[in-house]
Amino acid sequence: MKILANDGISDEGKNALEKAGYTVITDKVNQEDLIQAVNDNNYEVVLVRSATTIRKEVIDACPNLKLIGRGGVGMDNIDVAYARENSRIVINTPASSSQSVAELVMGHLFSISRFLNDSFKNIETGDFNALKKKYAKGIELRGKTLGIIGFGRIGQSLASYALGCGMNVLAVDQYEMEVEIPVSLGNNFNLNIPIKTVTDLYAILSECDFISIHVPKQADGSAVLAEKEFAQMKKGVRLVNAARGGVIDEKALITALDSGKVAYAALDVFENEPNPSKELLAHSKIACTPHIGAATLEAQDRIGLELAELIVKEFGVYTSIQA
Repeated sequence: MKILANDGISDEGKNALEKAGYTVITDKVNQEDLIQAVNDNNYEVVLVRSATTIRKEVIDACPNLKLIGRGGVGMDNIDVAYARENSRIVINTPASSSQSVAELVMGHLFSISRFLNDSFKNIETGDFNALKKKYAKGIELRGKTLGIIGFGRIGQSLASYALGCGMNVLAVDQYEMEVEIPVSLGNNFNLNIPIKTVTDLYAILSECDFISIHVPKQADGSAVLAEKEFAQMKKGVRLVNAARGGVIDEKALITALDSGKVAYAALDVFENEPNPSKELLAHSKIACTPHIGAATLEAQDRIGLELAELIVKEFGVYTSIQA
């Protein structure tokens, strides 16, 4: 069985698949050439990250394609329901990147609390004393309240880090539940802290100093945080989006930033990727990263191994069959 890992796969994942008898190709195929490459090379499995899309036209045109794998959580770039309706297996790796995404969010929380993004851009060309005055009103995380919208694996991992930094955590989810959050501190000291979720987003918006969102777009495709939600927030709130582009209304966000309702925002995901709005990228109150939430060596190893395990679970070990 031949596998095209079109957006790459870790050496650990590739090695695990090859030991199980699979042929893994990591040569990048351009989106417009994908159908021909799959058919010409008889690829039965295609693995993607966020760069490659697998839509209806690819599924229809590639009859030998058996499995589509997404290295990561969100599968917006795959027509999942259509693929499954047409007897294709679709998998992803929701557990592998949680810690890496949570750590990126924590990095952004520190960044937008101390103006790191803007100061990095200006320190070489600006007046040192003027910049020192400009960035003199940073805030500390300890003692502040973080609202986490979406309390799945990533939200819970983020809560663990935030609690470890001394933040208070409020959580919103589609279900009411109490979750024991393991907080692993240094020197092998561990404890569990219970967090109760609420289902009403508006119940927490006015209480949060920081908000991090970890949900997909709503069923109708609309943003989760838009003008109505911004109006309910505390003045000076800081926001992070490392979930999916479009869960925050970008135009409403810019309006809220310009009015001072939102003090600062950090975005790792955008609408219209890979060509996000230049207004967002250039805004002095927005810290941007290019969709790198899961881009750590550790996460890539876990993602590759999880993909390998899921594929072998579906199709078996070919080495033993051949032997």
